[in-house]
Amino acid sequence: MKRRTFLQAAAAAVGAQASWTAAYAAQPATRPMKILVLGGTSFIGIPMTELALERGHTLTFFNRGRTNNELFPQVERLRGDRDGQLDALKGRKWDAVIDNSGYVPRHVRLSAELLAPNVGQYLFVSSISAYADFSVPRSEDSPVAKMADENVEKVDGASYGPLKALSEQAAERAMPGRTTVLRPGLIVGPHDNTDRFTYWPARAARGGELLAPGTPADRIQVIDARDLAAFTLDALERHHFGIFNVISPPGAFTIGKLVEDSVAAAIALAKPSDPPRPTWVPATFLAEQKVAPWSDMPVWIPEQGEEAASAGTSVQRALDKGLKIRPLANTVRDTLAWHLRRPAAQQKLTTGIDPERERQVLAAWKTASARPAAATG
Repeated sequence: MKRRTFLQAAAAAVGAQASWTAAYAAQPATRPMKILVLGGTSFIGIPMTELALERGHTLTFFNRGRTNNELFPQVERLRGDRDGQLDALKGRKWDAVIDNSGYVPRHVRLSAELLAPNVGQYLFVSSISAYADFSVPRSEDSPVAKMADENVEKVDGASYGPLKALSEQAAERAMPGRTTVLRPGLIVGPHDNTDRFTYWPARAARGGELLAPGTPADRIQVIDARDLAAFTLDALERHHFGIFNVISPPGAFTIGKLVEDSVAAAIALAKPSDPPRPTWVPATFLAEQKVAPWSDMPVWIPEQGEEAASAGTSVQRALDKGLKIRPLANTVRDTLAWHLRRPAAQQKLTTGIDPERERQVLAAWKTASARPAAATG
């Protein structure tokens, strides 16, 4: 990246961040609420809690007490388990519930039924994985995935989406007309220990030639956990009921923009001696090399076949209710800054292609692309 181009990109990012901050600054709630959070102390619970406290709400955590207990000492904590150990919730009243830890419909049903008489609104954080078909664009009215055996409770790649769909239905049955279902896509940003999004700015910070998948125009959809938190609190404060997809609009972000912003953030924050240089490799060649979308190349899925509209989830309903999506450069820079502050052991990425394998694929691509085209005629 040339110096002038980098400076122009950096200035644009600063301007965009300032604009987003002014538009979405935390405002005191018109009516402070008592909110129960089922979960609350890992990834998405952190910005939700921070923003709720900034807006003047009173929170209670219900969880097993196993994660980040040092965070938010001012918040009341109730100990228990989603799997039937709910005694700590009995006889208590809250204005609203945020359920960001429900994966099994039976667990959601138990908590929602118990709380229904004493809670005004139940907000369930689901997933766009609840949809049945990713070969076509989706809206909140699209069919959801189903399970042959609805008694299955093992959560894995095959069952995760259908279980989320069943959990949504369990909450609505327990509190009809008083539920809010949020279906986020890939949630990203600081505190995400899955390393799926973090891979890109962290890989750029390492410097050198960087394997970039497909084409720069390939669409991606993500949501910053802080934007999800803001819409969550808005939905409670403004009593938005129903189902909302919560993710960046189709076409708003591309893998090219993610790589470009990662390079800019790496140069600004990590200052690698060998600047990152993306080399774009076609999806067909990556498939031949058995480089897997999403896992080896996080965030990215080529839109073809069963995934022909993998980045085609409509968010118009949420946008109409005030959803705001911050600039991608903002999320990239903040994620890298957080990553660089992690202990050294945690900076070893758990997702993304192995460095040696990346070098092998890049070498193979150079060899293949240097071959002359076969003679024709």
